[in-house]
Amino acid sequence: MTTDLNTLLTALYVRIDDHLTGHVRAGRPPRLTDAELLTLAVAQALLGIHSEARWLRLVPAALPGAFPYLPGQSGYNKRLRAAAPLLKRLIRMLAADTDLWTDPVWRVDSTPLECARSRPTVRRSDLAGIAGYSYCPSHSRWFWGLRLHLICTPAGLPITWALADPKLDERQVLMCVLDEDAHLLAERPGLLILADKGYVSAELDDYLQTRGAELLRPSYRNRTPRPGQALLAPIRQLIESVHDTLKGQLDLELHGGRSLIGVTARVAQRLLALTAAIWHNRATGQPITRSLIAYDH
Repeated sequence: MTTDLNTLLTALYVRIDDHLTGHVRAGRPPRLTDAELLTLAVAQALLGIHSEARWLRLVPAALPGAFPYLPGQSGYNKRLRAAAPLLKRLIRMLAADTDLWTDPVWRVDSTPLECARSRPTVRRSDLAGIAGYSYCPSHSRWFWGLRLHLICTPAGLPITWALADPKLDERQVLMCVLDEDAHLLAERPGLLILADKGYVSAELDDYLQTRGAELLRPSYRNRTPRPGQALLAPIRQLIESVHDTLKGQLDLELHGGRSLIGVTARVAQRLLALTAAIWHNRATGQPITRSLIAYDH
């Protein structure tokens, strides 16, 4: 099989359409099916087009004949926001389709998701009361927005994720995320979770141990080094590389969302694009699992 954007989108459309077979929508069937909508959204993310209006103008030239009907910008935006739960479901479905899904090692980290910069925008934003100001030490900057908490495999395959107020404790958010998907830990006895110093917590250690998982993270300088701590240096680079893929290649920070459902849909759109690329790369035997080079032009 070849590895290019058209091949990926064709395989993705067929897989989504098969998954949605038997799913009955209320009311009159839309001219753009859910499978076409989500395939279109993945193509937009992979090609790095931020403006939905501009993307819809470019589709006939970028993907000739692939989508017989295209909605207007407003209709596309409403459909995409309404499809946020479906986007989350398909991320999980594609991830579970790969051999990486059963990896006994996870990585967990969070990254800032800026949603506004000017004070007037913050005051008018529908995210007021949900987002907040926080300082990110790794980027040495203040930001207003949310934090994306991402659990993934060492290869970068998303396992589960959440958006939260940046002032919330990362350790508490991690426990809430794992409680929401309790079966994920139950299905993986002996799981090893890799994290940074922000996850130092006796409560979190006890929480994971009672569920058959172990947390490996560095200790503070004034504490005794933990077993296996020397292995975390290269792992840390892997964690940062996943964030770099999301922000540098899939333009996560340029999401443009102005409401919680809008931000959620756009984050899910980019995570689905990343998952689809990994899914296709594994299926076609590509040497670099998370490479997007064949799909971004």
